[in-house]
Amino acid sequence: MTTKANFDNSDRNLFSALRDAFPADLDSIAIETGDGLFFSWRDLDRATAMLANLLGKLDLPVGSRIAVQVDKSVEAAMLYLATLRAGYVFLPLNTAYRNAEVEYFIGNAEPAVVVCSPRNFGWVSKIAFKADTRYVFTLGDDRSGSLLERAAHCSDRHDAVPMGRDDLAAILYTSGTTGRSKGAMLTHGNLLSNALVLKDYWGWRTPQQGGDVLIHALPIFHVHGLFVALHGALINGSKMLWLDRFDARKVLEIMPGATVFMGVPTLYVRLLAEAGLNPDVARNMRLFISGSAPLLIETFTQWQQRTGHTILERYGMSETAMLTSSPYLAADGERRGATVGFPLPGVDLRVQDDEGHALAAGEIGGIQVRGPNVFKGYWRMPQKTKEEFTADGYFKTGDVGKIDPDGYVTIVGRSKDLIISGGYNVYPAEVESYINEMAGVAESAVVGVPHPDFGEVGVAVVTAKVGETIDAEKIVAELKRGLANFKVPKRCFVVDELPRNAMGKVQKNLLREQHAGLFARA
Repeated sequence: MTTKANFDNSDRNLFSALRDAFPADLDSIAIETGDGLFFSWRDLDRATAMLANLLGKLDLPVGSRIAVQVDKSVEAAMLYLATLRAGYVFLPLNTAYRNAEVEYFIGNAEPAVVVCSPRNFGWVSKIAFKADTRYVFTLGDDRSGSLLERAAHCSDRHDAVPMGRDDLAAILYTSGTTGRSKGAMLTHGNLLSNALVLKDYWGWRTPQQGGDVLIHALPIFHVHGLFVALHGALINGSKMLWLDRFDARKVLEIMPGATVFMGVPTLYVRLLAEAGLNPDVARNMRLFISGSAPLLIETFTQWQQRTGHTILERYGMSETAMLTSSPYLAADGERRGATVGFPLPGVDLRVQDDEGHALAAGEIGGIQVRGPNVFKGYWRMPQKTKEEFTADGYFKTGDVGKIDPDGYVTIVGRSKDLIISGGYNVYPAEVESYINEMAGVAESAVVGVPHPDFGEVGVAVVTAKVGETIDAEKIVAELKRGLANFKVPKRCFVVDELPRNAMGKVQKNLLREQHAGLFARA
């Protein structure tokens, strides 16, 4: 399916486009936090100018990466905008990443600047300086840290650095299927084109139309919270109700003052568990959006019954931002549960078999996409980039799906055994590489199984070397010391041998079937 859109105005600095969308009244409220702080649009303009001027004074090389691993805060969002404004490349890192992971990312991206939480300065700075990072600053979620202290002495006026649509804006690391993460390079044009499409497709209302108010309860170290939610509000000049972390009761408390909510399926499950969720609390809501993981049809239906609203599901990934969306307007079609709607304007999406042949409607195959939102390639991995694109320019997503006769796209599986837990990508190969290096371990297999809260979680099945004894609980404990918690399997089993096919390949499908009911609700 192919749809068209005009992206003539995407050839510019992304920050400039966002700034141009600020409302005329710069003293009106742009962000209201959960603890009662208010930030005006003028505050955003001045603070990002000061931070951009600080970065400019560091005399960094063109294209320098700014790596950031800090807790969610309005100031952290300002740092992202300031990085764009100053013409550098933003590198967000999940706050759950531990020593070995951060060491790899910093070593691979070679950032000129690293910003971390004050409590992590000791170990992060050692890694950064060892990798020849020039500057390490701190930024706390309580407006503390050396970054703001230094920026306080800078001018609050700054002209955004001119950037073209092909200039790099951000690098997002995705978990590697072979144990090593890849840095997806997203340009100013990629991100701006996607923001402009979503603004129109999701019917964002301007202040003149009554205005939208977004509940921003997502992390800002990945596509969903940083690009989809933040860009969505800013490109429309819309106010945000900002929560540093998701709290179901707090969301319900502020929901009557909002019109748009974005969440991963886990957040909807947790909201459904609250007795206070009802049509009245959602009376002013215009749109509920879900993504980053499959939404169970049970959750989709329960949400309709409890609130009177139908969740809009969409599909995207780090390499492409958003690709498809359920229709917003009823005139464009119904929102069908278990589907992710239609390709967005400007996105070409097709389904092919392993030999590269187009498949008919309803047939299952590999999803490939092309459009102005598709990334520039993998950081310092030209061969891998080449392998992931077809000769005619389509990116091979690695997802498996189908397009029905009406044009609705359904994701039916994921190649390479990707696990999506609570909206976060977990590649078994990365976890297995850690387990296999542990004393006494012969081999491991990590599979994803259904979970009522997270949608899916990992389960590790491990064999011991001959004559060795290993403990499942100790394996999990050791993983928690080295990996982000969302990557750590929820359960571990020690077995005599792993199931294999005639070619000797581990049959992970059998392991999934064996443990499928492990976390089923009573």
